[in-house]
Amino acid sequence: MTGTLLLEGRTAVITGAAQGLGFAIAQVFAREGASVVIADVDGVRAAAAAAELGIGQRALGLACDVRDEASVERTIATGVDAFGALDVMVNNAGVTRDTTMRKMSIDDFEFVVDVSLKGAWLGTRAASAKMRELGAAGSIINMSSISGKVGNAGQTNYSAAKAGIVGLTKAAAKEVGFAGIRVNALQPGIIDTPMTAELSDEIKAQRLGDIPLGRFGRPEEVADVALFLASPLSSYITGAVIEITGGRHL
Repeated sequence: MTGTLLLEGRTAVITGAAQGLGFAIAQVFAREGASVVIADVDGVRAAAAAAELGIGQRALGLACDVRDEASVERTIATGVDAFGALDVMVNNAGVTRDTTMRKMSIDDFEFVVDVSLKGAWLGTRAASAKMRELGAAGSIINMSSISGKVGNAGQTNYSAAKAGIVGLTKAAAKEVGFAGIRVNALQPGIIDTPMTAELSDEIKAQRLGDIPLGRFGRPEEVADVALFLASPLSSYITGAVIEITGGRHL
């Protein structure tokens, strides 16, 4: 496929994409020829991020609260109306509210689970339904985390949500595979993003010592794996969970 844009003529919706990993994925998808819907709870930032992609009318920024069923369905429908298709859905939106379980409030637990896990479930459900309605195969990519594999102290809410995304991904892959819809998950480790920038220097140094490659990941390294899962290069992969950790937690 040398010289071919991997996502030429395809449409992708990416949640939580006004910054961080979501925006990095949007940049790579745009580069590879996709029309991109940047969905974010902050509609103003979503519009600005869409413009920043530099692909003109192939990019659309929309306000979307992934916790709300109608908002998710409206975002997907608007993307299909604008670009005529839905080929890729990336459920990337996520938040952290870290503290020990003893100190964690019910609100902090529910908010993180609602955004990360419920949001991914709503996105997976709505995207797979739209893909089936359109009669087209598609790729759904759910953003888990290495925290969902090993658990992190102070992140019982986040680790639970990200572990749940693994189960969601595998179950959904079994349900919709017959329609040619693939569902996979990514588990990034420590990646240089605004979210990880909030970690203390002590925690950063501790986690760096656990990484065989000796560095934190770059957003584009996660985006490149998302591109692989979105493209025909992964046409026989579904229900997979790919770690992007530099070897941490082998």
